[in-house]
Amino acid sequence: MNFKFLLVVLTAVFFEMTQSCSRNPYKGTNKVYKKQAKEYSKLLSKYPVRDSAGNQPYFVGTTNFSMRRPNYVIIHHTAQNSCDQTLQTFTQARTPVSSHYVICKDGTVFHLLNDLFRGHHAGVGKWGSLTDLNSISVGIELDNNGTEPFTEAQIVSLLDVLKRLKNAFNIPAANFIGHADIAPGRKVDPNRNFPWARLSQQGFGYWYDTTNVQVPIDFNAVQALRVIGYDIKNETQAIQSFKLHFVQNDSLALLTDADKKILTDLVKKYQ
Repeated sequence: MNFKFLLVVLTAVFFEMTQSCSRNPYKGTNKVYKKQAKEYSKLLSKYPVRDSAGNQPYFVGTTNFSMRRPNYVIIHHTAQNSCDQTLQTFTQARTPVSSHYVICKDGTVFHLLNDLFRGHHAGVGKWGSLTDLNSISVGIELDNNGTEPFTEAQIVSLLDVLKRLKNAFNIPAANFIGHADIAPGRKVDPNRNFPWARLSQQGFGYWYDTTNVQVPIDFNAVQALRVIGYDIKNETQAIQSFKLHFVQNDSLALLTDADKKILTDLVKKYQ
């Protein structure tokens, strides 16, 4: 075979391979995203929206308003077997779940949803007096089947995303929490391998220091869980979620003296 002809063929094959690799497999669902975002922008531009206030002589548009901004970040694990599987789940209309970010094991960050849009990641839950966490939070999913450790690349990328979110929306340190925190008994993510202490060192969530901590004689440990934010309607489940976050080597639904020291210190931070 002529060498020049072979070179041309190989070049063409290589070009086709690189083109296929660079194609976005979510091109179709991206069109759906853009279309829906465009429809929302049309709705926002209408003034006034027809509602129950129909007796005004004319519309008065206030000059003092802004987009609703997230004030919480909720961290999840995907409970699936790969990043691709999660991305497919989040781009199917029949599975109405979503998250703002998905972080793969190699540290790749997929930004699926504008931070100002309401994602469908928190579901039924409660944190303090808040019950509609989806409306005030950004959801971050970490590719993890639910039992394995999180990779260093994932955590490095996560810290970078958290830093950007904290700076962009002025999110308080206390408001970086896990799915299990807001849904005791229903959710267990992120799992016991998640490095909450490391995040706390960077200003994302609180951790404890029990050095020289004295537990008050009248200390109510269950009420301390409530002060932090946990829903104590089911005390056992609240304790389990607390331990999943703060006492990861203990799965017993009992509060020990050591746990009460931790709670004593945490209450001071969360109050």
